[in-house]
Amino acid sequence: MVVCGAKATEKHYLQGLVEHLANPAVTVRIRTKPCSPDQLITYAAGERDRTGDDFDQIWCVFDVDEYKKIACAVSRARREGIEVAVSNPCFELWLVLHFCDHKAHVGTYRELLPYLKRHVPDYDKARLDFRDYEHGWSSAGGRAADLAKPGQEHAKNPSTGVWALVERIAGR
Repeated sequence: MVVCGAKATEKHYLQGLVEHLANPAVTVRIRTKPCSPDQLITYAAGERDRTGDDFDQIWCVFDVDEYKKIACAVSRARREGIEVAVSNPCFELWLVLHFCDHKAHVGTYRELLPYLKRHVPDYDKARLDFRDYEHGWSSAGGRAADLAKPGQEHAKNPSTGVWALVERIAGR
């Protein structure tokens, strides 16, 4: 199960990826819960407890954005046995990495958006089309893995741990 801390962007990307890969060995249920990272961990833990052993892994996907207690949320997720895919500053960094390296600090979504629009001029958070990214996800994984140590993405800008979730979905 994957629980996304945003309304649409991450969900649309992950649904597109799952359909694109069509990996019969992996079943992914994606839920959204727009809220703070700590609230997202609470929600995911509750869903895990409510559904029992339905899932091999539970992932939370969220951004650093303006949240202050990210390190606490990441630590709590580890204690709860929940994996995290944190993007610093935001998920759009993962999308940029489908097209090119990006290693320069970016403070906000608005600062990162022009980099993404160079490659996807009509980008719209609410209407992400996975076809714009389907040829770059594997390259994005390598680029993202080089940005920060696994599990430390919340502490380094720019970085994203989405690559680790994508690898799991791909069955790697």
